[in-house]
Amino acid sequence: MIKIGIVMGSDSDLKIVKKAADILETFGIEYEAVIASAHRVPSKVEEYARTAEERGIEVIIAAAGMAAHLPGVIAAQTVIPVIGLPIEGGALSGVDALYSIVQMPKGIPVATVGIGNGQNAALLALQFLAAKDSDVRDQLRDYKEQMKLEVNKKDDRLQKFGIEGYLKTK
Repeated sequence: MIKIGIVMGSDSDLKIVKKAADILETFGIEYEAVIASAHRVPSKVEEYARTAEERGIEVIIAAAGMAAHLPGVIAAQTVIPVIGLPIEGGALSGVDALYSIVQMPKGIPVATVGIGNGQNAALLALQFLAAKDSDVRDQLRDYKEQMKLEVNKKDDRLQKFGIEGYLKTK
């Protein structure tokens, strides 16, 4: 059953969205991905948000750049958690998108990750799922444990070779 919805305002967002999709695939979580601009096809966005719950969607990742209204427009029309994924672009390199997503009015919350951080958007979506799914919770614990092991392995190399040797062996 599809649990995560990924909506992007433009196909130019696909490179970042793929990072989220890759994480979800690693965890074996089904998702759907659609292109639906809040400005160019607002009725499609509204329909998507209104029908997401009946399709089994439990969390929505909404990726958008510049004005980045997509996450807020979706959040205004559903009670499903929405994660805003700001995309770098335009004169402000994604800062405008970040501010647009994070500064939602009272009553319309949107969780927000860093600019272009598709991996964290997926991991946050998984954490939402983990609140009621022990299998996802266990997978997340394993994932974080693996990250610890990787950092410790790198530190072991640093301690063994020093900075210069580490950089030469990398």
